[in-house]
Amino acid sequence: MDTQIFDKVESPKEPENDSISHENVPDLATVNSNDEPVDREISEEEASVKSKKKNKTKRKDGPSSFVSGLFDWISAFLFALVIVVFVMTFCFRLVDVDGSSMLQTLQDGNKVIVTGLNYEPQVGDIVVISHGAELDKALVKRVIAVGGQTVDINSETGEVIVDGVVIDEPYINGKTAQNGDVTFPIEVREGTVFVMGDNRPISKDSRNSEVDLIEVENIIGKVRYRIYPFDEIGKVE
Repeated sequence: MDTQIFDKVESPKEPENDSISHENVPDLATVNSNDEPVDREISEEEASVKSKKKNKTKRKDGPSSFVSGLFDWISAFLFALVIVVFVMTFCFRLVDVDGSSMLQTLQDGNKVIVTGLNYEPQVGDIVVISHGAELDKALVKRVIAVGGQTVDINSETGEVIVDGVVIDEPYINGKTAQNGDVTFPIEVREGTVFVMGDNRPISKDSRNSEVDLIEVENIIGKVRYRIYPFDEIGKVE
């Protein structure tokens, strides 16, 4: 029988250090299911990279964003246009004075602001008229009388008489005469006004049947302010 020599059998060597190295063992407390750190702070470089990625993602939606922005811009433009049209139609208009029939109050070439929203003509108002009878050109005249009143003119004295009372007219240029084909006295029918220009010798107005009485509905509005020439800016009386 062979003899086994047990004293030459060497047992496995014990590690010199009892502690196990943890250099390559991940910290399980800081790893999620995607193997990404949970509580680790992001460096400036990483933040910059992520920001660039987001910007690239946004640029992918470029055409869609452009169309949306264009639609918003067009909507805003149309809304502003509607407001401007409404204001210019019902609130005020910028009108150029053409001619000298309103001297000395208004001069040829003056630019005036006219308002017409909820306007009711009053005696003494300077108004812009869309047309007078057969005339197709806008007129600017002064209201002398309104519906229900009676107008007469004393050609000898140059006085204008409304309802039997001589009216004070410090604004006129020249003497008032019956220089048209309308017969005086004349009663102003309801819904109309009697108008004359301040430059009485040359003004073509309600003294002439071609202009005649003016329908209230044909009055664009009242002249409020002169804005040109600049040295005459102010309220128009």
